[in-house]
Amino acid sequence: MIMPRRIECTFCGEPIEPGTGTMYVRKDGTIFHFCSKKCEKNQISLKRKARTTRWTEKYRQEKEQRLKQ
Repeated sequence: MIMPRRIECTFCGEPIEPGTGTMYVRKDGTIFHFCSKKCEKNQISLKRKARTTRWTEKYRQEKEQRLKQ
């Protein structure tokens, strides 16, 4: 039996449980996976970057790299 794989949220980087979340497909074929409406709204409607939004994993990783230098 094959276990369904976990997918990470495109915006915040958190793991999405199988059977939950939202998949958004653009006309050009780009696929986005979102864990919540909050992430979907921030990326698509508000056009925010994950690395400049404080509560995302990508922001934390970049901040950690900046502090090391």
